Amino acid sequence: MKIDGNAIRPGMVIEHKGRLLVATKIQHTQPGKGGAYLQVELKDIRDGTKINERFRSSETVERVRLYDKDYQFLFADENHFTFMDTETFEQIAISRDLIGDKAAFLQDGMMVTVQSYDDEPLGVSLPETVVLTITETEGVVKNQTATSSYKPATCDNGMRVMVPPFIEAGTKIVVNTEDQTYRERSKG
Repeated sequence: MKIDGNAIRPGMVIEHKGRLLVATKIQHTQPGKGGAYLQVELKDIRDGTKINERFRSSETVERVRLYDKDYQFLFADENHFTFMDTETFEQIAISRDLIGDKAAFLQDGMMVTVQSYDDEPLGVSLPETVVLTITETEGVVKNQTATSSYKPATCDNGMRVMVPPFIEAGTKIVVNTEDQTYRERSKG
């Protein structure tokens, strides 16, 4: 779908110079001389490189729509994670590099959303939170206040998280997958 150059908004994915790019920042500029333009910071979806481009309203760019589909996590090997489409039972393998640090949160049977373009997986979105079990934590130092001091703890997936002093080994906690921080004690 073609759109005008000045219609680009943050989060939009466009195809420009043979690359798939997501707009991260935009700034409308109207110089004293010449026509107005849109200064856009773009990030390549495939390799993560950033570029800055200027788009005038007279230019057109190709807006790309990514296809989101839910998949269930099955298993991992050295280089790939395997997911299954729960409707067709078709399996896809996605490289570790594409998932990155969030791979530590993947759990058997977890439902994720895979973004793709022309059947090429471009990203994996995990649930906002996951429940992890604390396997090891440091003791509480006397005279520390519970509101300001957190202590390091190791979860069952090997990840280290800062938790409140009342959290002990064996406790299940809810962790944000986006910033890898403690949210609350699990109710279940």
